[in-house]
Amino acid sequence: MSQSSTYTLGEIAESLQLECVGDPSLRINGLGTLASADSHQLTFLANPKYQKQLADTKAGAVILHRDLAAGTDLPKLLSDNPYLSFARATALFDDTPSPQGIHPSAVVAATAQLGKGVSIGANVVVGEHCRIGAGSALHPGVALSDNVQIGEGCVLFPGVTVYHRVKIGNDVRVHSGVVIGADGFGFAPSGGAWNKIYQLGGVQIGDRVEIGAGTTIDRGALDDTIIGNDVIFDSQVLIAHNVVIGDGSAFAGRSAVAGSTVIGKQCTVGGGAGIVGHLTIADRVHVTACTLVTKSITEPGASFSSGTPMMPTSDWRKSAVRFSQLDSLSKRLGEIEKLLNKNSGN
Repeated sequence: MSQSSTYTLGEIAESLQLECVGDPSLRINGLGTLASADSHQLTFLANPKYQKQLADTKAGAVILHRDLAAGTDLPKLLSDNPYLSFARATALFDDTPSPQGIHPSAVVAATAQLGKGVSIGANVVVGEHCRIGAGSALHPGVALSDNVQIGEGCVLFPGVTVYHRVKIGNDVRVHSGVVIGADGFGFAPSGGAWNKIYQLGGVQIGDRVEIGAGTTIDRGALDDTIIGNDVIFDSQVLIAHNVVIGDGSAFAGRSAVAGSTVIGKQCTVGGGAGIVGHLTIADRVHVTACTLVTKSITEPGASFSSGTPMMPTSDWRKSAVRFSQLDSLSKRLGEIEKLLNKNSGN
């Protein structure tokens, strides 16, 4: 669909499986916030703290919870989860352009297998023995090496590079600048130099994965790097070789996971966080922004944080000095405790 598409409120209600209260014939041509929407747009109220804006909105209709329905006379769609309903509504008005057919400048190997309705943009390269599932789209400048498998309904945006023997599932979106299957950081020291360890594994990516711009997912050294179903990556995330990530996990921008770490299902990793290699992270663990994880986390559902909260620079400098003194202070405290125990006769 595109933003030029219009729907009646009743059609949107049917598509989203929501109850419609008000005129179902109202024409809707887009989405907007409570503050910016006009009379032909649909808005939503997901956070009660914005309820005051509901009285002043100029939107044509609103998605909201039935408990808040009495707060407006606007036509409305009633939802148990308004934010999720809004997310699903965005698909109706998505205006992302897509290549159509196979562009004459594309280079597609004779051994490649293309499913029904595959679209390939300008200057795309598809290597030997690749398989691309039905309805997938490769935007301009995408490069697939040999023996790449891509499932159905996938979208690879301009400039994506996929190395050899990478397997991608169905309904995966890969944004510009992503590199999947590059060599992991594997070298053996040799007399002051470094001897390369060639990376012989591959990458497996599950279904409904979204990979943000500039993210890199390295191939395995021997076994594959594995990304589960429904995993989402923000921009500029680094996933090193032989990492395994469970279903439904999420990684914010500039987070990084070092080699051979296994991360469970439905974990979240905040922006700028780092996880060192060869660890195991339990299911549903939450790592907040800029945290450095240096040991395995075995408790499911646990939350971990590190780093220094923001403070005035002058205070931070004093705290940094005190931090460097903690070891000596600890030793001095230990000596004092020994002396007190000795004097008390314990």
